[in-house]
This record gives sequence, structure tokens and C-alpha cells, in this order.
Amino acid sequence: MKAFRTAALLLGALVVAAPGWAQDYPTKPIRMIVPFPPGGGTDIVSRHVAKHLAETTGWTVVVENKAGAGGTIGLVEAARAAPDGYTIVMGQADNMIIAPALQKNLPINPVKDLTPVMRVASSPFLFMAAADSKYRNLNDLIAEAKANPGKVSYGSAGSGTFTHLVMELLQMQSGFKMQHVPYKGASPAMTDLLGGHIPMAALSIGSGMSGIKGGKLRGLAVTSIKRSPALPDVPTLDELGFKGFEANGWLGILVPNGTPPAIVARLNAELGKTMQVAALRETLLATGIEARTSTPQEFAALLQSDTATWHKTVETAGIKAE
Repeated sequence: MKAFRTAALLLGALVVAAPGWAQDYPTKPIRMIVPFPPGGGTDIVSRHVAKHLAETTGWTVVVENKAGAGGTIGLVEAARAAPDGYTIVMGQADNMIIAPALQKNLPINPVKDLTPVMRVASSPFLFMAAADSKYRNLNDLIAEAKANPGKVSYGSAGSGTFTHLVMELLQMQSGFKMQHVPYKGASPAMTDLLGGHIPMAALSIGSGMSGIKGGKLRGLAVTSIKRSPALPDVPTLDELGFKGFEANGWLGILVPNGTPPAIVARLNAELGKTMQVAALRETLLATGIEARTSTPQEFAALLQSDTATWHKTVETAGIKAE
């Protein structure tokens, strides 16, 4: 009985001390793993977030690129790191959700093996045509696709990319079929779109912003439920009659499972302040990305709902990894 009382007292002391750990944290640099190469979209966003997090808190945040295997190598390293709050990772929809749907033998399940802290950014996808296209809006294109199933094409950055899945889901829900033309990245898809070789491209909003603003491209639709402030003149799919349809890419901070809840809460609170910084929000919006905040629970719910939606889409459409 005495031993039991001693153990109970020690446990109580640890619980009381937990908030103190968060107050003292951090006492050394925090490593932010970016699971993609330097210079890419995820890397650029991550470095902006790390910079402003350091500025708002006085912390030292060191960005470390761990690229490979579709962005999963960095997730594996983060999941296996010490759960002490000194390793965080920038996950995004492609490597957290899409990659596990396509790659069946991953060494981890990112949604189960990492703890969500906060979704920090999101961006819709963009359907676009050349400015001189005969298609004035997306419904014109879909009407022709319905009249000629499989004979109207669209380009994406590759088979199994998020925009490919978005188009498959839209087609399944709306009863039309277009021919998918997968490219090896957004750049060649844009080249063929401007050259008149494909009537539409489905890509990231950042891929088409400059072309739309420069008059070379026409925005047909964005996939967010509300119009993007980056392209306020481009309608949403919901506005065009596809009620409730929404599909957004996102980025978010996660930590190894077992990280103390008090530290997760501290990270969430400080990231929440960081993502409200006007300079950061403006910098991200210039690339078509909107700064976001969330609770860990809200981010976890997003991971679960996206997993259900996109894994089912991959299975139903029979999409295979390239």
C-alpha cells in the first residue's frame, strides 16, 4: 500500500509538472523536417513558416530536407524521432494521404504514426484553359465531354497526383468522362495547354496564377468551397452547380507519437500566432496558398476524412502509382 501511495504521488507530481515542461520548452533548436527537395512548393512554405515562427517566439528552428519516396522518407524519420518536441515535420496531403493510397508497402501509416499539431496552409486546385479557347467556362467543356465520352481531354502533372484524383472524383459524381493526359510535372502540361494540344489542365493554383493575370490563361474553376482570394474572379465548382464539391491541398505540422500533450499544445499556440502574421499571410497568398490555423483535433479530423475520401477514390477509379 505504501508503494502504491508513493507511485500515485509521483504520477501526480508528473501531471502537475507537465505544463511546466511546456513553459520551459524549448531549450535547444527545433528541427523541422521537410520531406521534399529544396526549392519546391512545400520547402518554400516550410521555410517561410519556420522563419516567422522563429521571429515570433525567439526559438531556433532549423529546416532539414529529407526527400524521397514521394515525400514519405521524411515522414518515416519524423515518426521514429524522439517524442520530445524537438522534431517536427511538415506533412501535406500528397505524402500523408495520397501516397499511402497508392503505395501499399510503406514502412509507416502517416495518419496513425504521427500526431497532428496544426494545419497551417491550404490551397484549392485550378482548372484552366488557354485564353483563346472556345470553352468560355467549365460547363461548356463538360457538356462536350458528356456528348463525346472519353474524347475530350485534360492534362495533369501526372498519374496519381492530387488533381488527377480530384478530376476522377468529380467525374464519378457528375456523370461525365474526360481522357486523362498525365505529364511529368506541371510545366510540360502548361506548355501543351498554351500550345493548344489539350483543352484544359488541372493543376495547382500557383501553376496558373501568373498566366491568368497575364491574360494567357482563363480560369475555369477552383475546387475550394469559397473563391480563392488569390484569384477572386474564378468561380468555384459549387457556384457552377457541383454543390458542396470541395477538394483542397494542405500543409500541416505533425510530431512523433508520444510527444507530451503540453508540448503539442504549446506548439499549436505558437504556430497559431505565427500564422496570423500579416507578412507571412501575404507572402503565401502571392503563391496561391492561404494561411490557416486549426486545433490538433480539427487537423486529426481532416486527416481522417481525407483518408476516407481519397483512398476510396483511388480504389474505385483503379488508379495505380506510376
